[in-house]
Amino acid sequence: MVNCVRLNSVLRATGRALSTTAGKKQRPLVAETTDQHHVTRTNFSDVQTVRHEQAKHSVLIGCPAKINEAKFLKYLLQHGEVANHFFFDTNGTHAVVEFVDLQSIASLLSATRIPNDDDIFVVPYKSRYIRVKTSDVGQQFPKCWPQSSIPMSNLIEKLCSAENIEEQAHMLLEELQLTEESIRLRYLVSSLISDVATAYFPEATVHLYGSSVNSFGKMGCDLDLFLNLEDIKGYKSGKTSSSYNPEFWMRRVSSGRTAQQKILSVIGECIDSFGPGCNEVQKILNARCPLVRFSHQSSGLQCDLTADNKIALRSSELLYMYGNLDHRVRALVFALRCWARVHGITSSIPGHWITNFSLTMMVLFFLQKRNPPLIPTLDQLRNLAVKKEKCLIDGNDCTFVRDLNKIKQTTNTEPLDTLLIEFLEFYGKFDFKTNCIDIRKGIEKNKPEAAALYIQNPFEQTLNISKNVNQSQLQKFVNLAQESAYILQDRARESKNGKPWGLASILLTVNSDKGSSTKKKKKSSASERISSLLDSLKDNGNTAKTTVEH
Repeated sequence: MVNCVRLNSVLRATGRALSTTAGKKQRPLVAETTDQHHVTRTNFSDVQTVRHEQAKHSVLIGCPAKINEAKFLKYLLQHGEVANHFFFDTNGTHAVVEFVDLQSIASLLSATRIPNDDDIFVVPYKSRYIRVKTSDVGQQFPKCWPQSSIPMSNLIEKLCSAENIEEQAHMLLEELQLTEESIRLRYLVSSLISDVATAYFPEATVHLYGSSVNSFGKMGCDLDLFLNLEDIKGYKSGKTSSSYNPEFWMRRVSSGRTAQQKILSVIGECIDSFGPGCNEVQKILNARCPLVRFSHQSSGLQCDLTADNKIALRSSELLYMYGNLDHRVRALVFALRCWARVHGITSSIPGHWITNFSLTMMVLFFLQKRNPPLIPTLDQLRNLAVKKEKCLIDGNDCTFVRDLNKIKQTTNTEPLDTLLIEFLEFYGKFDFKTNCIDIRKGIEKNKPEAAALYIQNPFEQTLNISKNVNQSQLQKFVNLAQESAYILQDRARESKNGKPWGLASILLTVNSDKGSSTKKKKKSSASERISSLLDSLKDNGNTAKTTVEH
């Protein structure tokens, strides 16, 4: 086997060697780094190029549970050199196989037959998701890489084995962040959906955005996809020197939104009818941002496909840059996101809770307020941009420097345990009644409108990304921050009585407590969640994800 290229952040290999053809060297894609505290200065666009190329060279194969791995690889080698492969078990055993050459995929697909069972009918749509049947099985299951996070009880137990809080934070990050295998699988699913979309729009492209690419993705997070039609050649009229000006005959519609709805409706039908491994397709076309939602069964991923989310794609790049400026940023965000989720501050369902995106903005703002600042403000990143990096989307200034190597490293050397406690104390006494949070300026300023929590959208500056949060949920966050700061200071070091300490101590929930009050608290929490969800449904009848909710 050959080790994967080790890349921190989105291109981070987990230190495990992915299975590859014996003796064959994987294509060198990006420069290698070995220091876990050294941030790889790989630009977002370069990452996307590498990952999309990997996905184009890959196929998804359903396999028997006890497939003989060595003989399976020998079969694949008949079609070409295998650059990389791994197995995972989600709704059955599957393999992701990356070939060195695209011709190898064509050879494999040409040898793949259409099912001819007498008792079923098939839709003869051929894709890079195939199934292998064989009686040549092994004596044991192949190694399958997990696609979900470690259980919380196991995580807390593991954190207690660390030497200090900083090691705990990095341990939590290692356990919860997207693995190399999960990242590859996500890009492959995106590529398979792109194959469906380009059947109608050959020059369109499908991009990932949100948690899958912004360096803050957790195992099991949704897959957000953006169908980009504006890169189609000739989409916008250009000047011509000829006296003849030919143009495509195309259907006219009343607005860009109507066009998006029609396009997504058609693509949604195609995914439902032909999408490899796709089911539970919902066309949510009247939402603020029209989308198609579906489940990719073989990967276990919940997917959202939109057609006009350029600002969300830009937000993903901005978060990726912040996450790669300093190793403490991602470790702190992951620790606080985990803390917020186990205590019900954030939730996977819509409601009046603080979202992961809002919480991440709060962390970034806090880091900008340190002395010296740990990360720059958005305006400072904008001032570093060159002319070709200027970006306006729907009249919104989305400009910032895209070359990570142009951003100076901070002189701030505060350890993670200090930053964690200081964050909790900072927001435990923050004046939410008067001030709003703005990472563009990095300073508190008066709220422009009444809201329990006001976090200014970094690009669409007239919007509040935390408008959904009500006063009771905000107060719950403040109270928890104050309580957790006290607990963390009190249990900053490992205790002799074996109780959870450090970061593990603030991840304990009411379920870990004993006593008659537990059931009452749990009942109250459930009632509170149901009430909040009902209020949210009233306020947001047909609302789906906002353009920056990642």
